[in-house]
Amino acid sequence: MTVIQTVGVIGAGQMGRGIAQVFAQSGYDVMLQDVSSDALGIAEGFIRDRLDRNVSSGKMTVGERAETLGRLSYGSSIEPLGARDLIVESATEKEAVKVAIFESLLPHLSDHTLLTTNTSSLSITRLAAHTDRPERFMGLHFMNPVPVMKLVELIRGIATDETTFKTMQEVVARLGKTGTVSEDYPAFIVNRILVPMINEAVYTLFEGVGNVASIDASMKLGANQPMGPLELADFIGLDTCLSIMGVLNDGLADSKYRPCPLLVKYVEAGWLGRKTGRGFYDYRGADGIPVPTR
Repeated sequence: MTVIQTVGVIGAGQMGRGIAQVFAQSGYDVMLQDVSSDALGIAEGFIRDRLDRNVSSGKMTVGERAETLGRLSYGSSIEPLGARDLIVESATEKEAVKVAIFESLLPHLSDHTLLTTNTSSLSITRLAAHTDRPERFMGLHFMNPVPVMKLVELIRGIATDETTFKTMQEVVARLGKTGTVSEDYPAFIVNRILVPMINEAVYTLFEGVGNVASIDASMKLGANQPMGPLELADFIGLDTCLSIMGVLNDGLADSKYRPCPLLVKYVEAGWLGRKTGRGFYDYRGADGIPVPTR
């Protein structure tokens, strides 16, 4: 199997910075790349804050924090990533963006580099076809928030070879995560089940069966869910939920995956959830208490 020591993470958003953190904590030399220097600055501050919390809670020593930070570097250029043993793409959930990233990487890649994508729904086989190494390409889908959630979905494309798969199984184990294996079908396992449930909750709101507070309270108290489905949608991002429903609807051609019109309207309004301050809840109040928007 390929020995992985150096890792490149593309995309310094919520997922990318979490992925970079867990790799660095697990002993890998990590470069986090993003075209936005502002995003890189935010990511670096976020990771430092997370590590400070780990020290305060006794989960990490001061020395371990320093070692982790020493294994992290940041940059806006994609070229230096080509020499890395493993690249994890974690850019926005838009196929055209991901394809452009992989195509821009090709001239700089070392022969041994493994490519993975953190896509939550898109075809691994189709993305791999835009590279020069589909046999060394696979899906590595982390859950949010990455430092907390224990699951990683491992998804092989049709061309992914056994060596690549076994190597990534070993990497996931070293990260202290549990890997589950999914076939390369739209939205894989977690989001194939989770996001249609969220979409159905939005339909329940849209049709007036219950309001936001009632729907979330019902599912938390009646189904023992830690977060209500609309609260969870805000946490994930309504644009991401809509994108995944679109992939399911297009890929499986089943009317049960039709995105709720109300979900579409919220996204059109720019009410994307926590990251924009407003979604099914309004997070902009001075007291910090989320207020239902319906």
